[in-house]
Amino acid sequence: MNGVFGAGVQIAFDPMLPFWAIGLLAGVGALLVGFGLWHRARGSGWRTLALILGLLALLDPALVNETRRYAKDVALVVVDDSTSQTLAGRPAQTEAALKALQEAGARLPDLDLRIVRTGKTGGEGTALMGALDRALEDVPRQRFAGSVLITDGQVHDVPADLSALPGPIHTLLTGAPGEGDRRLVILSSPSFALVDKPALFSFRVEEPAGGDATVPVTIQLDGAETRALNVPANQDVAVEIAPRHGGQSVVEIATPPGPRELTVQNNRAALTVNGIRDRLRVLLISGEPHPGERTWRNLLKADPSVDLVHFTILRPADRVMDLTPVNELSLIAFPIRELFEVKLNEFDLIIFDRYRRRNSLIPATYLQAVANYVERGGAVLEVAAPAFATNQGLFSSPIGAILPGQPTGKLLEGPFRPEVTALGWRHPVTQGLDGAGFPQTGAPPSWGRWFRAVDVTAGRGQVVMTGPDASPLVILDRVGEGRVAQILSDQLWLWSRGYDGGGPQAELLRRLAHWLMKEPTLEEEDLVAAVRGEQLQITRRSLTPAPADQRRFVTVTDPDGSTRNVTLTERNGVATSTAALAGPGVYRLAEGNLQRVIAVGTVNPKEMSDVRATETVLQPVSAATGGAIQWLRDGIPDLRRVEPGRTTSGRGWIGLPERRDYDITGLTRLPLLPAWLMLLLAGGALGMAWWREGR
Repeated sequence: MNGVFGAGVQIAFDPMLPFWAIGLLAGVGALLVGFGLWHRARGSGWRTLALILGLLALLDPALVNETRRYAKDVALVVVDDSTSQTLAGRPAQTEAALKALQEAGARLPDLDLRIVRTGKTGGEGTALMGALDRALEDVPRQRFAGSVLITDGQVHDVPADLSALPGPIHTLLTGAPGEGDRRLVILSSPSFALVDKPALFSFRVEEPAGGDATVPVTIQLDGAETRALNVPANQDVAVEIAPRHGGQSVVEIATPPGPRELTVQNNRAALTVNGIRDRLRVLLISGEPHPGERTWRNLLKADPSVDLVHFTILRPADRVMDLTPVNELSLIAFPIRELFEVKLNEFDLIIFDRYRRRNSLIPATYLQAVANYVERGGAVLEVAAPAFATNQGLFSSPIGAILPGQPTGKLLEGPFRPEVTALGWRHPVTQGLDGAGFPQTGAPPSWGRWFRAVDVTAGRGQVVMTGPDASPLVILDRVGEGRVAQILSDQLWLWSRGYDGGGPQAELLRRLAHWLMKEPTLEEEDLVAAVRGEQLQITRRSLTPAPADQRRFVTVTDPDGSTRNVTLTERNGVATSTAALAGPGVYRLAEGNLQRVIAVGTVNPKEMSDVRATETVLQPVSAATGGAIQWLRDGIPDLRRVEPGRTTSGRGWIGLPERRDYDITGLTRLPLLPAWLMLLLAGGALGMAWWREGR
């Protein structure tokens, strides 16, 4: 006992010779004495006494008295403070049990009862055993009396090898056996999926009521697309969900509360899947060989995600009498029917580069098919040649119905530098292009000059760049479900050659192509959120500036359902702000008609996947360490001290073994017999043996 001194008396030896030498002498002496006893020689008893006294003299026995200071035994009470412990009256049970244990520990003077509160470990579940292990780092094992866990039994770090656990480990369970809670269990979900290709997700709705009942389930994709299902309870269900865009998509699966519920938090799960675009198929039709043709090919071939099909019309049908040698012509006929009838819908983008209509090389019915393809969601980019200003241009074909720029019949010639319009400074295709200048300061573009453009009237669409005399140069438009873009000059290739300083030709064409193919990062009206440390970075892009007397704000819905308004600061068409994160989960952002969903951290914490109180998880721990599991619903057990090796639990009580560890604070040594006296007595015994033999 700490602060209480006791005495320990024992006999100790301080040998004059090594034990092996004393043992050797004892063996030789025993043989001699035994030989005498065997032959019944006179004086053998005195010789035996002399041998014993001599050996005792060599061992030098003494009476040692230890003054001991007994130390308190250490016991740990580990309290589970995880989220599941906040449900169904468990906090009251926990605090009542903890108070009773503290009072019992105070009544035991030989026990140091230490309290450890833990369990708040984020999305990895309740780590009670890890907390116990850390608390034992400064506790001597010879003083450890045992531990008591106050928990609902949902512990997620029980080791596979239980042999190293110090015992006993008792468990006091909160909650009640047989609790019911409907919960959604995710069985499998892909991390990646192809855009617009179905990916398989599987889940199960566990309903404690059992039976063959069906339960309603709703599935949302990015907070907008909703599907309602009725699925059988307690059975695995597989559904196909296709991401609609590249990058992260959030899939939410939810079921309403059941007849028996502890929490509805595990009735919902949020899954993230990264959409990956399959190889983009691009059809490039060059109306004639020209210096910029190689620029297109190099750009598209350099992108490993692009599958390019390129045809150049070397000799059209109206030039059958030219003198070009046959061996210099392509031996592959232009597969008009295969491209525009059979495989048209397989292409993500069609580019007409300096194309002109020549005696119906591509029949009007096929050009109409291209227009219909755009209406259904396809994309067309036209790079206009001088022929666009004449009746040989595409505007005079069925495709003209989808083109935003109507030619005036004039060809504008002379040096000019393309300029980004005020709208273009806000549009993601042309915003921030290198060399575009600074309209706020009036600085002109620094990129190279072009020398020719087709004059058009922009009947619709968005003019993001202008040419000579502020005429439209780059026009973007949405047609039906698809998109169209026009570059009204065939001299973009001058930038790629570095003429007059060159320009951002590759970046402009890359953005154009990806905008046409509906890349989310190039949407004109967009709301984006990203996690930066402990902040939510919000970006709102719009072609329409906010009114001068108003500021944009975004409504943020936190995972717990609470909402807040975040004010944005606008600059150059992009409004940004930051919002503090309120913990892991699914955040919803809304501004006008735009909505976005972002998953932050662990949105499906293991801690809340199953909140039913159970003794199953910790049963092996109790069995391996000699502890007990008792439900607090049946009453708080008494805390007792027990003798080592005795049973550590019983009806209504749990026990902690007494270790009785001590420190020696003093030592006194009292020789039993002086060595000289022992040797004198041994000599006397030998004298008596000699006298007995002489008679």
